[in-house]
Amino acid sequence: MTTELLAAAERDDPVGTVVDWLLERALDDTDAESVIGGCCDRLLDAGIPLCRVLVSFRTLHPLVSAISVLWQREKAVTSVDHLHGIAENTEEWRNSPFSHMLETNTFVMRRKLEGPDAQLDFPVLQERQAAGATDWLGCMVQFSSISQSGIIASWTTDRSGGFRDDEVQILLRIERYLAVVLKIAIREQIASNVLSAYLGPESGSRVLQGQIKRGDGEAIRAVVWYSDMRNSTAIASALPPSALLEVVNSYFECTAGAVLAAGGEVLQLIGDAVLAIFPVHDGADAEADACGRALTAATDALERRNVVRATAESPYLKTLSFGIGLHLGDLVYGNVGVPERVEFGVVGVAVNETARLQDLTKSIGMPVLTTAEVARHRPGDWRPLGAHCLRGVEAPHEVFGLPDPTPPNE
Repeated sequence: MTTELLAAAERDDPVGTVVDWLLERALDDTDAESVIGGCCDRLLDAGIPLCRVLVSFRTLHPLVSAISVLWQREKAVTSVDHLHGIAENTEEWRNSPFSHMLETNTFVMRRKLEGPDAQLDFPVLQERQAAGATDWLGCMVQFSSISQSGIIASWTTDRSGGFRDDEVQILLRIERYLAVVLKIAIREQIASNVLSAYLGPESGSRVLQGQIKRGDGEAIRAVVWYSDMRNSTAIASALPPSALLEVVNSYFECTAGAVLAAGGEVLQLIGDAVLAIFPVHDGADAEADACGRALTAATDALERRNVVRATAESPYLKTLSFGIGLHLGDLVYGNVGVPERVEFGVVGVAVNETARLQDLTKSIGMPVLTTAEVARHRPGDWRPLGAHCLRGVEAPHEVFGLPDPTPPNE
């Protein structure tokens, strides 16, 4: 009986079923692409003659300022990330109907694209007409009256005569429901973006899954990375804030950037130090894989440093230098701190030993040092340096070094 009632409801109010579907999505863990694609497919099935729909919205991300999702009839849904300071400064954006709507606070704008009433006052509308479109409807929904958050969308048809007036009203109604669902999806994505940017993707994911109490965590095995910039105190004393940030960020791009590129997890940026891990996953060669990725990152960091030295104008960047310690050990990965202020990270003897190993790079004069636990997996890449005592560690460690491809005096 329930199935028959639902089928009857779909026959009597097919658009209403699209609204019901959207509201159900608000309760699901779904993404913007799936919501927009599913909504457009169902509108098309309900008789709304759509051929192209574009939905754009702002996001909060270190690299991306906005996202556009494109649905086209009988094609896969695609999305485009708009990088900070790029898309909004192009001639294409400045001459677009979306830019005009935002600047003039126009919430609804319609343009006929065929016949004597055709209004092609934006280049993109001329492109749509050339592709066979007959009508274009732009709509904007704000999430808040005090911010620029919200969605802006265009609905396009290629049916002769364009949209009927009742279809325009349906699309305006649907967009408000779509905005409700997207508001939830966008905020969830922003939460994930922010946690990933500040905690790292793995730690951020764990926090979103509910690991937020002090003491939440687990024992893991990983290669620990600890790097530190040389002469940072003198550099900080000599440079104004903007120039200091340029040097520090270049150092982080060399070190933390190399870790991320090799699949590692950056846990903390401590002043001018980087604490990261390469977790040992399941598998027979898991330790060798983690050690190999750590070695790849260390080599990449030195290569990035050499590029900075060769291309920078600042004398402090031309002599950029840092030390890296790598060590394999058992860690506790979880929340530490006080009940009111916790931090997701790693603790354990291996972390302390890695930091002390990095300190040793200064006296030994090699930029990257590791222990036998790491070096045994790639013996041909490391130079044995004998047993050394690490500050605060009772037993000496066999230490191995990675030769510097470009010593500072070259």
